[in-house]
Amino acid sequence: MPEAHVIELSDVRKEYLLGQTRVEALRGVSLTVDKGEFIAIAGPSGSGKSTILNMIGCIDTPTGGRVIINGRDIRGMSDKALTRYRRVTVSFIFQSFNLIPVLDVYENIELPLLLQKISDVKERRQRVMHFIEETGLADRLKNKPGELSGGQRQRVAIARALVTKPVLVLADEPTANLDSATGGRILDLMSEINAREGTTFVFSTHDQKIMEHARRLVRIHDGLISGDEVKGA
Repeated sequence: MPEAHVIELSDVRKEYLLGQTRVEALRGVSLTVDKGEFIAIAGPSGSGKSTILNMIGCIDTPTGGRVIINGRDIRGMSDKALTRYRRVTVSFIFQSFNLIPVLDVYENIELPLLLQKISDVKERRQRVMHFIEETGLADRLKNKPGELSGGQRQRVAIARALVTKPVLVLADEPTANLDSATGGRILDLMSEINAREGTTFVFSTHDQKIMEHARRLVRIHDGLISGDEVKGA
């Protein structure tokens, strides 16, 4: 049998009430994501791209349609299984970084491993130091987020997202707060990790550089997918 998709969205719809107004964020989105893909979901503000990431990450639920993770419909998954998925299978990179201000670089990156209850101190240190080296942060171990540049904070966020060895990384406008050169270096880093580790990356963006880096470009407009292009196909 063929391997199931990592993620499958089937006719997913999402509605919000904004005061007395009903907002259709997604109006019937169907999308599959396979292991090892490097995908950009592109569209203007309000198009629904961040809502798709929230569905994939199970931090929001659809009004209609199905979200299937590793062959399992999330409607049949227990709270415990969903929590494990969020902690182990998927990691998020937010444009606002979401680092803990009172923790230093090492502690911020180690935190997800503590949440996973990985008690082996040696294993935790090996994983943290591996990604600190990968992201070029070895000289910043004891710095707190407020002492770092935007690019350095984003590198911490990337290392924190990857330290759990997730199957899937969801990156919501990861270059929005970065200058062009720093954003380019970070995209190169994520592309290298994708190629070497087989980690799946899904971006939401309107940044042309991310669209150029992506090996698959999904376009969304007004809550509907308007294009889906595999580069070089």
